[in-house]
Amino acid sequence: MLPILTAIVGAVLGGLVARRRKGNGFDIAQWAAVWGIIGGLLGVVAIIVLTRF
Repeated sequence: MLPILTAIVGAVLGGLVARRRKGNGFDIAQWAAVWGIIGGLLGVVAIIVLTRF
């Protein structure tokens, strides 16, 4: 559940950053996708770390 949540938060933040930088629709989509992937990966790493302890 955590990786999904962090992926969604990452995508929203990426979209907001691209919008603030005056990007067009494709820029916003690309930033949202990349930040979503990064957020999902961070969520997976967090789950692994939490289950190890």
